[in-house]
Amino acid sequence: MVAEPQSRRLSPQEYLDWEATQDIKHEYLDGEAFAMTGGTIAHNLISGNFYALLKSHLRGKGCRVFISDVKVQVSERGAYFYPDVMVSCDERDRPAVNLIQHPCLIIEVLSPTTEAFDRGEKFRRYRQLSSLQEYVLIDTSSISVDRFRRLSETQWELQSFTAEDTLELTSIDWYGAIALLYEDVIFESILPSN
Repeated sequence: MVAEPQSRRLSPQEYLDWEATQDIKHEYLDGEAFAMTGGTIAHNLISGNFYALLKSHLRGKGCRVFISDVKVQVSERGAYFYPDVMVSCDERDRPAVNLIQHPCLIIEVLSPTTEAFDRGEKFRRYRQLSSLQEYVLIDTSSISVDRFRRLSETQWELQSFTAEDTLELTSIDWYGAIALLYEDVIFESILPSN
C-alpha cells in the first residue's frame, strides 16, 4: 500500500463505485483509498507459484483460489484489501462477482515498503474475518515464511519456516515444500564495494 491517499474521504460505497472506474487498484482503509504499487519479479513468481500449487490441490473440492486482482471485504464499513493469494471455501462467496467476504486463507507476499503494514495493521483488520483460519506472510528477500493459525477467536499461533521445511495449511488440507514457493526466484546478491 502506498502512503499517498486520495484527497477526500470516501464512504465504503463511494470507494467501491469510484474504484470500479480506476485504471489501477486501490485498497481502502478508514475512509481513504490508497493506490497499489507495482511488484517485483520475485513477488510475482512467489504469488504465481503459490496460486498454481493451491489451484491444483483444490480442483474439484468446492474451494476457489484468487490471485491479486480480487479484493476482500473485511467488514461492511471497510477495509477492502487485495491479498496476493486467498482461498474461500464458503458457499456464501460462490456467487461473488467483485469481492470475497469469507476467505479461510490469506497470503501476502512481503515487500520492504509493505512488510510492517502487512504484519501489523492489515493483519489486525484481517483478524476481524471470522472465516479466516490462516494468514501466511512470505519474504521476497530470503526464503522465509510465517504462518499465523487461528486457535480461538482472539488467539493466533505463529510458526516460521525456512527452505528445508514443509508448510502445512490445515484450513485447506494442503502441505508442500517451502522451496516450491520460491521456484525460479533469484535473490539479489550484495556485491562487495571496491
